[in-house]
Amino acid sequence: MSPVFDCRDADQVLTGMRQARQAIGRGELVVLPTDTVYGVAADAFSPAAVQRLLDAKGRGRQQPPPVLVGSVATLSALVETVPEPVQRLVDEFWPGGLTIVLPSQPSLVWDLGETHGTVAVRMPDHRIALALLEETGPLAVSSANLTGQEAAAEIGAAQRMLGDSVAVYLDHGPVTEAEGGVASTIVDATSLVRPGGEDAKVRVLRDGAISREELARVLGDLLEETT
Repeated sequence: MSPVFDCRDADQVLTGMRQARQAIGRGELVVLPTDTVYGVAADAFSPAAVQRLLDAKGRGRQQPPPVLVGSVATLSALVETVPEPVQRLVDEFWPGGLTIVLPSQPSLVWDLGETHGTVAVRMPDHRIALALLEETGPLAVSSANLTGQEAAAEIGAAQRMLGDSVAVYLDHGPVTEAEGGVASTIVDATSLVRPGGEDAKVRVLRDGAISREELARVLGDLLEETT
C-alpha cells in the first residue's frame, strides 16, 4: 500500500513532503490537496510521468492535464505571452480556482498530450500544494479520480479510485464547502493571442469555483456570452 502522510501533523508533513518530492523526481505520481479538490500530480516535463497520470485516471491523450504553478511569475515562462486581460484575471483570482488556457511557450520541451499548442495553467491557493510546487517546479495535475467519477474531496476517496498507481498520498483532511470542494473554472484565452481580430473573446470551458459573474466583472465585454 502506498503511504499516506497527514500534513496537518508537524511530524508527518516533513517526511511526506520529502517523499512526495522524491516520487515526483522519479517520475511517479503524488496525490496532494489543493484549494478546490484533491489532485494527482506528475512532473510536467516528464512525458512518461504525464502518461502515467493519464493511465491512472483512465484518460486519453486528447484530454491533457492542466499545469499547476507555484508563483504568478512562472506563468510567463510557460506561455507565449500574457495578454493584459489575462493579467487582470491573474491579479484578481490567483492564487485560486481559475485555470487559464493560453498558447504555450514554443521553446518548452514537454508532452502533455494533444494540446494543440496550448497549456492550461493555474496557481492553487493551498499551502501544501504551493510548498511542493516550490520544490518541484510546475506539475501536471488533474483531479484525483477515475475519469467519469466524482473528484475526490478527501484522501480516502482518492485512494479507493487510484490505489497503488500513486506513490505518495498527502492528506490535509476533507475539503469543506467553505474551503472549496468545487473544481476550478477553466477559461480559454487563446483568441486574445492568436489571430482573431476584434471579436477575440475569453470563453468559459468549464464552470467551477469562479462564477461567470465574477469573470464578467473583470473582463467586461471580453467574456464570451453564453448561448
